[in-house]
Amino acid sequence: MKTKLLATVAALTLFAFAGPSYADEAAAQKWINDEFQPSSLSKEDQLKEMQWFIEAAKPFQGMEINALSEGIPTHTYESTVLTKAFEEITGIKVNHQILGEGEVVQAVQTQMQTNRNLYDIYVNDSDLIGTHSRLQQSVNLTDFMAGEGKDVTNPGLDLADFIGTQFTTGPDGKLYQLPDQQFANLYWFRKDWFDRPDLQEKFKAKYGYDLGVPVNWSAYEDIAQFFTEDVKEIDGVKIYGHMDYGKRAPDLGWRMTDAWLSMAGAGSAGEPNGIPIDEWGIRMEKGSCNPQGASVSRGGETNGPASVYAIAKWDEWLRKYAPPGAADYDFYQSLPALASGNVAQQIFWYTAFTASMVAPKDKGNNTVDADGNPLWRMAPSPHGVYYKEGQKVGYQDVGSWTILKSVPTDRAKAAWLYAQFAVSKTVDVKKSQVGLTFIRDSTARHESFTERAPKLGGLVEFYRSKDRVRWSPTGINVPDYPKLAQLWWQQIGDVNSGAFTPQQAMDRLASEMDQIMGRMQAADEANKTYGGCGPRLNAEKDPSEWLGKADGPKAKIENEKEQGVTIAYDEIIKQWTQ
Repeated sequence: MKTKLLATVAALTLFAFAGPSYADEAAAQKWINDEFQPSSLSKEDQLKEMQWFIEAAKPFQGMEINALSEGIPTHTYESTVLTKAFEEITGIKVNHQILGEGEVVQAVQTQMQTNRNLYDIYVNDSDLIGTHSRLQQSVNLTDFMAGEGKDVTNPGLDLADFIGTQFTTGPDGKLYQLPDQQFANLYWFRKDWFDRPDLQEKFKAKYGYDLGVPVNWSAYEDIAQFFTEDVKEIDGVKIYGHMDYGKRAPDLGWRMTDAWLSMAGAGSAGEPNGIPIDEWGIRMEKGSCNPQGASVSRGGETNGPASVYAIAKWDEWLRKYAPPGAADYDFYQSLPALASGNVAQQIFWYTAFTASMVAPKDKGNNTVDADGNPLWRMAPSPHGVYYKEGQKVGYQDVGSWTILKSVPTDRAKAAWLYAQFAVSKTVDVKKSQVGLTFIRDSTARHESFTERAPKLGGLVEFYRSKDRVRWSPTGINVPDYPKLAQLWWQQIGDVNSGAFTPQQAMDRLASEMDQIMGRMQAADEANKTYGGCGPRLNAEKDPSEWLGKADGPKAKIENEKEQGVTIAYDEIIKQWTQ
C-alpha cells in the first residue's frame, strides 16, 4: 500500500513538473496549426523554435510587460493576436498599447529624459538612430545579444535575413534597434485610368509625351492638371489629379522629413542618406559625427532654393489639384479619402496602407474590382527639378524594437523575448500576410507572396528588388529626432494657412533648428551629453559663399518647370524583377 502510494505521489509530482511544459508545447502546436501558416519554416522547425522560447521564458513566467507602438495593421495584429499567442506559449503577459506616432515619439523622449520606466519596449522608428547612437540611452543590442541577453537571444533569429538592419545600425557599427515592420513611400496611381486609350490620346495631344508613371515632378504636375481640369469626371464621379494632406499637426512634419525635400532635389548625393547634406538639409561631413548646421549660411540646405521649391509645390498642388478639404486632412484621414476612388495619383503613399487598399469593394474600397484585383499600382516616386543622380530616391519607415536602458534587466529580457517572437520565422510570413510590411528576405520571397503578388499592386516586386534598400529612413545627421522633428509641422503649417511664404517658413525652420543644435552643442561640450557627437555648428557666412559650390546647397534654378518625362509601368516591373 505504501509503495503504491509513493508511486502515485511520484507520478503526480512528475505530472506537476511536466504539465506546464506540456501545456506550453500544446499551445505552441495549436498556434502553429491554427494561426501561423504559412511560414518559411516547416511545422517541425516552427515547433523547435517555439520550444526554445518556452525554455528561455521559464524564468519570466507570470511577468507582465508593457510595449508601445503606433497604429498600423501590423501592430494591431501584434497587439491583439501575437500577445495572446506569446502569453499562452511562454507564460509572459504583454500589454501592447497602440498610440499615434507622435505620442510614441513623445513617450520615448519622456522616458529618456526622466529615466522612468514607462514602457519596457517600443516599436520606435529607426529615424531616431542618430539620437539613440549619440545619447546612449537605448540598449546596444549587439553587445546585449553577446552579453547579458545571450540566454534570451533566439539562435534562429538570423539577422542576415532582415532587410533593414543597416538602417538600425549606429556609426559605431552596433545594432540599436531590431526591425519589426518596414514600409516605403512610393508613387500610387489608377492604372485602369492611365491605360484608357482615349485619355492617353488626349494627354499626348496636350503635353506631347505619353501618359505614364511620372519620372519627374513636371510630369506629375501635368498629370495632376490633366485629370483635375481636363478629364474632370469618370463614370459620373468628379475626380482629382492629386492627393495629399495639410493639417497643421505633427503628421505634416513627417510628410516633409520623410524625404519630401530630397525628392525635390535638396541634399547631396549618397545612400542611404546624402553626404554631407542629408534630406533634412542638415550638414555633416563624411567621417564625422558632428552636425554643422541646417541653414544655408552654415552650409546646410533646409532653407535653400531646392527646399523652398519643395514646399511651394506641396502647397500649390494641394490647393489646385487635390479634393476639397484635403488641406485639412491629417495622415490618418488621407487614406480613406484615397480609397473613395476619386483620385488619379498620389506622389508618395506609404505602403503600410496596402492592406487597407486591397480591402474588398463591399468594405468601401472603390479602388479594387469585383474580384478584388487592384485598379491601382505602386511605382517609384518622381523627383523634382533639383534632383541629381546618386541622391536619395525616397523614404522608408523601419519601425524597430527598441529597449531603453531605464528598463530593469529582467523586464528587458522578457520584452526582448516578445520582440523576437513577433519577428520570428515561425510568425513572420503570417504577420506579413496581414500587415504587408516586410522585414525578412525569406518572407518577401515566400511562395505564398508569389501567388498573392498580382493582387498587391507591385508591392511584392518592389520588396524582392534591389530598390527595397534605396528607399531609406532618416539617418545619422539628425542628432536628436524628437527635439528637431517637432519644429517642422509648425513652420510648414503656417504656409498652408497663408501666414508665411515658403521661403519665410523655411528660413524660420532652419534658424530654429540651428538654435536647438546650438544648445545641443553646448551640452555636449560641457558634459558629453551626446557622447562627443553632438553638433559643432559652422560659423555663419553669406549664403553666396555656399550656394552652388561643390558639396554645398544647390543654387536657384530660374526655370523650375522642366520637360515632363514618364515611363511605362511594365518597364518598372521589368526592372524590379530582373
